[in-house]
Amino acid sequence: MKGFARAIVKSRFVILLVSLALLIPSGIGYLNTRVNYDILTYLPKEIDTMVGQDILMDEFGTGAFSMFMVKGMEEKDVSSLKKEIEKVDHVKKVLWYDSVMDLSVPMSFLPEDLYEKFNDGDCTLMIIMYDSSMSADETMDAVEEIRKLGNEQCFLSGMTAVVTDTKNLSNKETPIYVLIAVLLSVLVLSITMDSFIIPLFFLASIGMAIVYNLGTNLFLGQISYVTKALAAVLQLGVTMDYSIFLWHSYEEEQTKNPGDKKEAMANAIAQTFSSVVASSITTVAGFVALCFMSFTLGLDLGIVMAKGVVIGVISCVTILPSMILIFDKVIEKTKHRPLIPKIDISDFVVKHYKLLLALFILLWIPAVYGYNHTDVYYNLDSTLPKELPGVAANEALNEHFRLGTMHIVLADSSLSQQEVLDMTHDMEAVDGVKGVLGLDSMMGPMFPAEFIPDDLVKDLKNDKYQLMLITSEYAVASEEVNEQCDRLNNILKEYDPDGLLIGEAPCTKDLIEITDDDFNRVNTVSIGIVAVIILLVFRSLSLPFILVFVIEFAIYMNMGLPYYTHTVLPFIASIVIGTIQLGSTIDYAILMTNRFKAERVSGADKYTAMKRAHKASIQSVFVSAMSFFAATFGVGLYSDIDLISSLCTLMARGAIISMFTVVFVLPSMLILCDGLIRHTSIGFKAGKKENS
Repeated sequence: MKGFARAIVKSRFVILLVSLALLIPSGIGYLNTRVNYDILTYLPKEIDTMVGQDILMDEFGTGAFSMFMVKGMEEKDVSSLKKEIEKVDHVKKVLWYDSVMDLSVPMSFLPEDLYEKFNDGDCTLMIIMYDSSMSADETMDAVEEIRKLGNEQCFLSGMTAVVTDTKNLSNKETPIYVLIAVLLSVLVLSITMDSFIIPLFFLASIGMAIVYNLGTNLFLGQISYVTKALAAVLQLGVTMDYSIFLWHSYEEEQTKNPGDKKEAMANAIAQTFSSVVASSITTVAGFVALCFMSFTLGLDLGIVMAKGVVIGVISCVTILPSMILIFDKVIEKTKHRPLIPKIDISDFVVKHYKLLLALFILLWIPAVYGYNHTDVYYNLDSTLPKELPGVAANEALNEHFRLGTMHIVLADSSLSQQEVLDMTHDMEAVDGVKGVLGLDSMMGPMFPAEFIPDDLVKDLKNDKYQLMLITSEYAVASEEVNEQCDRLNNILKEYDPDGLLIGEAPCTKDLIEITDDDFNRVNTVSIGIVAVIILLVFRSLSLPFILVFVIEFAIYMNMGLPYYTHTVLPFIASIVIGTIQLGSTIDYAILMTNRFKAERVSGADKYTAMKRAHKASIQSVFVSAMSFFAATFGVGLYSDIDLISSLCTLMARGAIISMFTVVFVLPSMLILCDGLIRHTSIGFKAGKKENS
């Protein structure tokens, strides 16, 4: 390793030039990586709702629907607008009155219940069908074009409209996330470090690693907007420790090798590499655990972030040392004393360890209770800003038509007309169902089948399936709509055992059930992987339980607080935060435990060993936690996308809670369990000094 470190020092100019050159292909890769803004597409492909989406696309050439409400417009103008919309690329069909009848025939010719489903005073509804999937770029482009054709009295609603709004908002905010994270990180590092300019080099090397990580996502095909928004901020937060460790090691080596900075850096690289690799393994493990989710958004985030940590380690031991040596004179001129005094509470913590332990045990009760009672929500568009066009359109439809969502039925085309009519009647009797629209529901006793245009028939029925649209007054992800979906599915299966109910609400219902299982799986896997790593690092049977127990307490505190503040969290937060917090902050506990072990082995008694370990570790734990906090806290405050805001807020708060837990609780646990640790660990025995 020492030879490799010297080679890095010798090749520092080449390394910096190559690293700068690599930014070009990485930037191209980043710009050409597709971003997916629809999280429902990450559901398992084999479930009925996703299979139904594929059938809908394959059999009918339709992947998405929108409801388009027009207010205060003459019928002839509505018809003209409809024709303009049908000219938009990837709009397959627009269903309105003139799709069935000529405008010369009064609308009163329609069955009364059908008329009322699509008209309310001066408001009328169209159904827009697209020939591309709900979250496809082509569909979102079509939404933007349709919005341009309408005016302030036109409202385009549906999942695709909301996905488009999410895309626009995310693209606007993501660069600001990075700017906020960088500014706050510079502020924290400038206060805690002994140089004003070294934080800029930290951020430059980490920034390069982030660009490399984002650029190599091109090979994944696409990433989710959640991953895109969080990747840079999260990578900055979890890999900053490595840069800090290298700098402190380099300064220490300079005192041992005064006048030979190249040799000092080589030694620092060698030390940093072994320490950082050990430290990064737990962080990578936390992200790898996300890959075990059935809901593959976890796989998306897990792969990108695990890759980012590995790239961050490589950058830390190659690019950062090169920068430090090349710009050594500038760094030396900007050195200063740290602006915050050294934290000296070690004597207090060791002296009062029993009191702190008792407080720790007492706090478990409210932490566990809050953790188990924190509410989550699944309808992510419900927390988007109300002024977004898609959100405003959904509100308008709910106000005029009491329309919350729309389901789609795929039934066997061989069902008789009477069976379809009976099924339609049964479905319309279900609570919250506004109406069922299909070929047969369009035909009343005075409306002959021959009146329906052939192209409309083809859009709703082929030789295998027939398509029916169900309008519901219930909101997506509500208990009412989930119960409604169950009843509709039961009715559908009575008439057609192979029939499928699809749409946003059925998909979200599947999402709820799948992520409940994912929550338990991911927690178990992350705890198991981290525990095994600790077991191998310390060769101890007891330390994995102690260290994980301490950090899990911090996680329970973090995830339990929303219950007491009456905050409802996005569902994905409850799944990923525990894993991220465990993987990224267990290092604090490992650092202090490792130093405690060294002091015990050297012969110090458990109290003295703990004081020394605490004093040696607290500053590093504080700086690490504060840098993670700085990278995420500002984004949490700024973002208008509640999913991003909640995740960043939880990560920021989790870093601080983990810091306090390691600083105040872990020492008490190590002192209390000292005997158990020594008898269940290899290489943890006290030296002769204590034994004598």
